[in-house]
Amino acid sequence: MALTAQQRHELSAVVNDRAVDAVVAARARMVLWRDEGYRAEEVAALAGVSRPTVNTWVRRYTEAGLAGLADRPKPGKPAQVPGSVRARILAMTRMSPPQHTGLSHWSSRELARYLKAHEGIEVSHNFIADLWRDNGLQPHRTGTFKVPLSTDPQFEAKVFDVVGLYLAPPDGAVVLSLHEKTQVQALDRTQPLLPIDFHRSEKRTHDYVRHGTTNLFAALEVHTGQVHADCYPRRRTVEFLAFMDRVAAAYPTDQPLHLIMDNLSTHFGDDVDAWIAGHPNVTLHYTPTGSSWLNMVETWLGIITRQAIRRGTFTSLRQLIARITDYVAYWNTDAQPFEWTATPEEIIAKVAILNSAFKKLLANNSK
Repeated sequence: MALTAQQRHELSAVVNDRAVDAVVAARARMVLWRDEGYRAEEVAALAGVSRPTVNTWVRRYTEAGLAGLADRPKPGKPAQVPGSVRARILAMTRMSPPQHTGLSHWSSRELARYLKAHEGIEVSHNFIADLWRDNGLQPHRTGTFKVPLSTDPQFEAKVFDVVGLYLAPPDGAVVLSLHEKTQVQALDRTQPLLPIDFHRSEKRTHDYVRHGTTNLFAALEVHTGQVHADCYPRRRTVEFLAFMDRVAAAYPTDQPLHLIMDNLSTHFGDDVDAWIAGHPNVTLHYTPTGSSWLNMVETWLGIITRQAIRRGTFTSLRQLIARITDYVAYWNTDAQPFEWTATPEEIIAKVAILNSAFKKLLANNSK
């Protein structure tokens, strides 16, 4: 084949667009492979189809462009399903299955089976799947949500306190955001990974062997991006204060330190009060309950998880801790601070709007 640059761009866009049907994207990929010089037999092996199938889609693209990759209308009169049946399917999809079924949610096959057995409605599971797709329903997917507004009676005061430290820290003071990432697992795969290659992503076995867990304590210096971090076998007040000792030791004893943290029980108590009494240069600031998103170090913990931990393969707990240590050292060689831009007033106003919308949603769902 001899595709133009524009044609290659269009086909690549189809392949990489998650909104495009996977079948159409696979056909576009076949055309691209043929253009790259692969023989039809090779493309068939890569795509897991027959050689005539490859030739068919290449020919259709040559004749009609992207439109040729879509399915053609099937001959014959389309099946007519009454609007009342469609409405019934959509209504049942948005309800939990009856308790006696033991199902947590509908699949297209289970819904078709139930309708036939209990309501005398006979439609194919393919029709139900198409109807769901046309109406943006995805019963197989689920997610989580969180009530937008914290129940902390001091929510606004704590927002002003924490965000004020981000935007305008006291002169000469160091602001640190502190948190723990618990139960970090040292996972080892049962087979060596398959490395990345052309047209092939890195792959690893789905099964694994656990070699223990560690708890990562981290403190982000807000205005430099530097990170203090250490791993501990447990997460108790003892470990928390040991990490606080390490953080405090990194600065002069007369350097004012402001530490931002959440309301975990290990961050309170007599031992913590005694530690603070022995470190008069340290002041603790707590985020509102249920508002960990105000703790800036959470952003960094997400980064180290994605870049160093989640895809790692570790044959021992010691190897996992060494990876974390190396990553922190590498990060600190060229650390850049995160920029906090939202003011306390903006945050409080947005949370109030979200909370109002959430209450309306609950009220509508209860009707």
